[in-house]
Amino acid sequence: MEVLMPHLGKQQKSVRFLGWLHPLRRRVFLTQLPLTLVMVVAVCIAVLVYPTSFGEPLFIAALALHALLFVAAIAVPWQKLPRGAFLVLPYLDFVAIGLFRGGNQQFLTAVGLLIFFPVFWLASSGLAKRTSIVVSVTAALLIVWFPVLTSPTGFTPEQLAKPLLFPLVVLAYAITVVAVTNTVNVQRKALEAKDVELRAALDASQQRERLLATVVDTVAVGVVVVDAAGNDMLMDATQRALHDHAVPEHIPDPEESELVVFSVDAVTLLAAEERPVRRAIRGEAFTNYQVWLGTGDQARAVSTAARPILDENGNFDGAVIAFHDITEMMAALEAKNDFVANVSHEFRTPLTSIQGYLEMALDEQEQLPAEVRGYLNIASRNVDRLSSLVSDLLTTDSLTLQLSRTDFATLVSESVSSAAPAAELNKLGLVTEMQGPLEVFIDVRRIGQVLDNFVSNAVKYSPDGGTITVRAWAEGTDLWCEVRDTGMGMNSEEQAEAFTKFFRARSAMARSIPGIGLGLMISRTIVAKHGGTISLSSEPGAGTTIGFVLPGCLSLGSGIPGRGVQRKSVFDSAQ
Repeated sequence: MEVLMPHLGKQQKSVRFLGWLHPLRRRVFLTQLPLTLVMVVAVCIAVLVYPTSFGEPLFIAALALHALLFVAAIAVPWQKLPRGAFLVLPYLDFVAIGLFRGGNQQFLTAVGLLIFFPVFWLASSGLAKRTSIVVSVTAALLIVWFPVLTSPTGFTPEQLAKPLLFPLVVLAYAITVVAVTNTVNVQRKALEAKDVELRAALDASQQRERLLATVVDTVAVGVVVVDAAGNDMLMDATQRALHDHAVPEHIPDPEESELVVFSVDAVTLLAAEERPVRRAIRGEAFTNYQVWLGTGDQARAVSTAARPILDENGNFDGAVIAFHDITEMMAALEAKNDFVANVSHEFRTPLTSIQGYLEMALDEQEQLPAEVRGYLNIASRNVDRLSSLVSDLLTTDSLTLQLSRTDFATLVSESVSSAAPAAELNKLGLVTEMQGPLEVFIDVRRIGQVLDNFVSNAVKYSPDGGTITVRAWAEGTDLWCEVRDTGMGMNSEEQAEAFTKFFRARSAMARSIPGIGLGLMISRTIVAKHGGTISLSSEPGAGTTIGFVLPGCLSLGSGIPGRGVQRKSVFDSAQ
């Protein structure tokens, strides 16, 4: 080791020295260096074998010229000179080689082969290609003809022809080097262009990666990307924070199956195969799959969604799983449910009192005018429906039906009669269009509740006047009913949320229209219990049409189309 240290020190100094040089000067120096080393070897041989050669003027001139060229190669700032100025060195190398050959014919043969060094330099420089070939061949001819031409005894054509093979070899060599250099330059330029493209693509890819990472870390959604084997490829900061909630205290780096993950009830520990990531690895796609992460006060409710990643052949290649923290939303919903439960409980007492006093008043209805009796009956009926609504606020899924036969036209008449005073205040015209008698087998109270919801909504959301039309008709044994108004209407987003619990349209809230957003949700439940469906279409500023279909509820022979449509003003029928 100690023996190698001086050698390594010299090598490191040499590397530092070459690194200090300008790239062009370094290249010129390294190109001239091989010929210089060969000349040094030749000098050593001359010293050992033919020291008398140092008395030859041509030999000394060759050594002096070559030493000068070597110093110039490293000392001249070629980068500051005109392009291609460094080619003066190989041209002068031809002169030095010619002098060297003329001064050592006694002890070295094939000195002329040194010409291949400057020939290679010129041919591979990529500059003045034709000139380099001509100069190379000319120099070769001069080197082989010079001794013949300067012979004291003269020369013959045969003597000139003998060495011509050497210049031809030099010509072929120069052409070959030029051709190879051209090919290499073309490939180099193609590689440089490709390198530029790859660098641009890499920069764009890195920029997109930084953008993606910033976006993913900015949104308040945990994101995990896994490969086909289930290995994590990406996890954003939000997900890392959520993941920490599911880490058991005694396991610092748990496996997926060891994480503390509960089902939607926050009590049942979720099986490993039913956890979101495992389901995603199996190639499943799902939305709003709710789980709980962790225990105690630190537990978090999470809504998860997953989509598979497919390769170009459509095969599973990984998955993206999104985790949305809904803990606060769950707490808000629970608080809202508690509030509604408390309110509904508090409603029961005054409703019971109102209902009792109405019954007492109706017990004396023979002594009351007919108009007052009508008002009291309408009030009593609506108190009964309001009481049922309060009871059903939190139990819509457990509704039971009590089916009986009735004339649907009567239900429509009662519903619009109840809405008549509010419609008059809003300057609304109410019209009914009935297709003959419609004897149906339904839960009268529940379907009456649906009609009341539809008609009262039409009245509330038409505060600027207009017309409300209630239509009912039969198609086979199916009952069709729709309520159409010319009021405020809803946009597409509001229509999509119209049947959501406690949903209120922005336009309704802006105009302080009363409501709690339960009517349509309850109505859809009632219609679904009858096996029917609800439809809704609306346009902002043009009104809303809402209706339902109850299949198979009509008695045979009722609602025959041939009996015609009965059209009435509801105000007339209400009186």
